[in-house]
Amino acid sequence: MVQRVAVIGAGAGGLASVKCCLDEGLEPTCFESSEDIGGIWRYTVSAPYSRRTTVYRSVITNTSKEMSCFSDFPFPEDFPNYLPHSLVLEYLRMYARHFDLLRHIRLQTTVLSVRKRPDFSTSGQWEVVTESRGVRESHVFDAVMVCTGHYQEPHLPLASFPGIESRFKGQYLHSWEYRDVQAFRGKRVLVLGIGNTGGDLSVELSRVAAKVFLSTRSHTWVVSRVSDHGFPLDMVSTTRFNSLLDWLLPSALTRRITFRKFNSRFNHTNYGLASSKRCFFLLPFCLLSGTVVLKPNVKEFTESSAVFEDGTTEGNIDVVLFATGYNFSFPFLEESVGGTIHDNRSLYNCIFPPQLEQPTLAIIGLIQLTGSIMVASEMQARWAVSNFPEADQHVLPSVREIRFQAEKSWRNPSERENLKMSFISYVDKISACAGVKPSVWRLLLTDPQLGLAIFFGPCSPYQYRLEGRGSWSGARAAILTQRQRSLRPLRTRMLLGDSSIMQ
Repeated sequence: MVQRVAVIGAGAGGLASVKCCLDEGLEPTCFESSEDIGGIWRYTVSAPYSRRTTVYRSVITNTSKEMSCFSDFPFPEDFPNYLPHSLVLEYLRMYARHFDLLRHIRLQTTVLSVRKRPDFSTSGQWEVVTESRGVRESHVFDAVMVCTGHYQEPHLPLASFPGIESRFKGQYLHSWEYRDVQAFRGKRVLVLGIGNTGGDLSVELSRVAAKVFLSTRSHTWVVSRVSDHGFPLDMVSTTRFNSLLDWLLPSALTRRITFRKFNSRFNHTNYGLASSKRCFFLLPFCLLSGTVVLKPNVKEFTESSAVFEDGTTEGNIDVVLFATGYNFSFPFLEESVGGTIHDNRSLYNCIFPPQLEQPTLAIIGLIQLTGSIMVASEMQARWAVSNFPEADQHVLPSVREIRFQAEKSWRNPSERENLKMSFISYVDKISACAGVKPSVWRLLLTDPQLGLAIFFGPCSPYQYRLEGRGSWSGARAAILTQRQRSLRPLRTRMLLGDSSIMQ
């Protein structure tokens, strides 16, 4: 029977994992290599020099607070809907204090290796070697939860850009090294990559740089974070009703609807944009004002210029900023385990390595979704720990079935990007495995008000605390009042004659 669990990393996924272990009566020990909790949300200026990944100074969340919180711990009502890193970190600290997690966390402790014990096939145990302030220790754990996420090593594809190393005389860096705009004042900057980071940084740099060029080999939709009636976009779009429509309607029709919806604000074709990929930034105005110029993919670099695939050239480039994402790795895992994890398709339900005889290693947070990773990571942790104590009772399928499902996923990826998945589909799948998925049809019959709110309203994390293991008595009220909480931080100025202002 599993008792002692090692949790690697004290970011959002690690904190949720510690709490889930405690909920199941397990004994977690969380190892965090830095001096504090918070993971990437703990912004520090010196992070690039310490090799720690962190957000940049001006980052704002892409998912709203009601759709991003832990399922039994809402964000404070007065917090804004979209949050700066400082408030996300404050929330994580509040969560850790409220559930008394800090006493289970060992800071400034690096995990050097995680290896199967000689009797792993029967015991499922792991030997974990750590180092803290020069002192090495060896521990034996019944299970291990890896919560290091996928924002680990910057992906810097220099080989794809001839001349960047051999001829280009300017500076080049990855967005991982970016902290604020000061170093770019008055410079001509070329940003490579049009994901959320590339778009956001282009807009931010345009305020101080002499010129910003945004190069992309693909296209994207530019989406406002604000949707109908001023509510956050994800509260309006991420609903079970919309998910059902996507499943029922032909894909060609849903693409046409999406095209018309996103083009209702501005015609993406006129801006050289349009795709199945969504990003959130204020790019259109910058393109209109000329402070950002959209360019195709770079063919090569000269000493001071970038030559693009359409034959055009932009000269006097001072800085090239790579917004090209991250690679993940698990250097502490033994090669027979870590070497087989190529992406989340290598894992059963994106969590369990399929080749292990015992399901006592869980990878938490190696996912990218159309919604909050924090919510999905918590659900992964809830399901993983529910399997640990009962591994001998075959809560999971057989090892053979796990391997078959993982190989099937690997051979037939359903998404354009390896890590990208539908938020509702994935979280519903894992919650069903954990026995906590809400029964919408039963609720429509027994509690119509709640059932309608769950089906037509935001698919917020509270839905997964209505029933089953770890149910929360406040879940129903949280669901029925989530719209009011989203409006609360806006009620800072009373309008005369509006009696409903605080309703």
